[in-house]
Formats: sequence, C-alpha cells, structure tokens
Amino acid sequence: MSRAAPQRRVSRIRIGEPPVSVRDALAGEEPLEIRVHGQSLAVTMRTPGNDFDLAAGFLVSEGVISHARELVTMKYCDGAGDDGVNRYNVLDLALAPDVAPPDASVARAFFTTSSCGLCGKASIDAVRTTSRFELRDDVVTVAPELLVSLPARLREAQDLFTSTGGLHAAALFDASTGELLVLREDVGRHNAVDKVVGWALREDRLPLRATILLVSGRASFELVQKAAMAGVAMLCAVSAPSSLAAELAQETGMTLVGFLRDPSFVIYAHAQRVSPSTTS
Repeated sequence: MSRAAPQRRVSRIRIGEPPVSVRDALAGEEPLEIRVHGQSLAVTMRTPGNDFDLAAGFLVSEGVISHARELVTMKYCDGAGDDGVNRYNVLDLALAPDVAPPDASVARAFFTTSSCGLCGKASIDAVRTTSRFELRDDVVTVAPELLVSLPARLREAQDLFTSTGGLHAAALFDASTGELLVLREDVGRHNAVDKVVGWALREDRLPLRATILLVSGRASFELVQKAAMAGVAMLCAVSAPSSLAAELAQETGMTLVGFLRDPSFVIYAHAQRVSPSTTS
C-alpha cells in the first residue's frame, strides 16, 4: 500500500440509495523530522515521497543554503514506530564545512502543519528571510497564451491528485518554451514548493532564472518568499494571492499572477514580464 496514497474502507453515500462500502485512496500525511548534523531542526507534516527534495528545499527557503555544493549528504536515520518498523520519517543532513549551521531562529518550536509553513517560527523576525538572488535581473517575458495553457498541463500531470483528490501541486515550467521541468505534490502547499526548490538545488539549477512556478491553490506570503529564495521571478497561482503576498512580490521584483484560469488571469505585481497578447 502506497504511503503517499494509503487506502481505507469508507461508506459512500448518495441520497435515495443504500450506502456502499468501498476502498478509497486518501492523501498520505506523516511527520518528517529534519535534522542537521544530528540536531533536530524542524518537524513538518508532509506526504511521504521526494523527502530529500523537501528537506533540501526547506533549507533553501530558510536561507541556510543556496547551492548544491553546500549540502553534502542526506540520509534516513531513526524513524521506527512501536512495532519496530522504520517508516523513514527522520532525515539527517550534513552541510559543507564552510556553511554556517542554521540559526536558532530557524528552528521550529513545534510541528509545522501541512497547512502552514511558517507555524512554529521562534520569532516574528524569523518569518522574513532575504534571498541571495536578485529577481529584477531576470528580464524574461512570457506570452499570455503560454500562461493560460499551464494550469491544464499541471492538472494532467497530477497523478496523486487523480487518485486522492486531496493534494496540492507545484510545477516549474521553462518560461520560453513552456516545457514542464518538474512537478511535485504534497498535502501541504508549502511542502510542494519546497520539493520543487529542493529538486532544483540538487540539480544545481539555482537561481531559477527564466522559469515559471505554478501552484495549484492560492498564493500566500510564504510561497512568494520561498519562490524568491530560489530566484524565481514569476509565480502563478490558479487562485487568489494574499495582500502580503502581493506586497512581497512587488518588493522583491517578482511577477505575481493570480486566478490563472484559461482564458484569463490577473497580474498583481511587475506586469512587465507578461508580453502583449498576440491574439486580437
């Protein structure tokens, strides 16, 4: 049974008909503890799968690392339950000798839930992180026709959502060709983005110039911040952004697009990266 989409027996109800007992796939949700050099850094609720990407992306989002060479090793360690079975829910990471260990403010005082990537921060000041990458240097332009084609392509690639109906997705596209570079799914929006960023770090692609990051839900402050930390200059969401997300996008030089649903969208910051429509 897949830990990313475990099944359980449920009663399916339809008015006017007798209940039907069936097996149904659910979005997997388990804790993952991230350690650095053996010291616990955070515990996040996530959908099992692509854990190395998630941990690497988390460190990028928190400003600990920004290049592949700075992360030396990642390995599963403890994680056995009462039954003695290792569920691979603890990761230990080793940083390069010249990389400073995470500041105490990065540590999470309690669980980061699947709905909140900032919960548990040790201080208000720790909420904001500063990217090493300048987004204003990315002068890529994207055609509106390409943008409106992306949500359908994201949906088509969401294999786990098809079986569970309960997972968020984040996908990275080439801004020039529209090629899908990577897609990750998770019960948490922020985890899906961290998995994409972690993939990019491990592929030594940071900063993510000339790319489009598309998320399946709304665009929150934390998602804009994570995108900025990875050098993404264009973030698109199929739903609405928050006020603080729009403010941060404007401040960092990021193009922020919301309500991206063919045939329309709304630009909330730095519209210059969207070229005039080629259709009448």
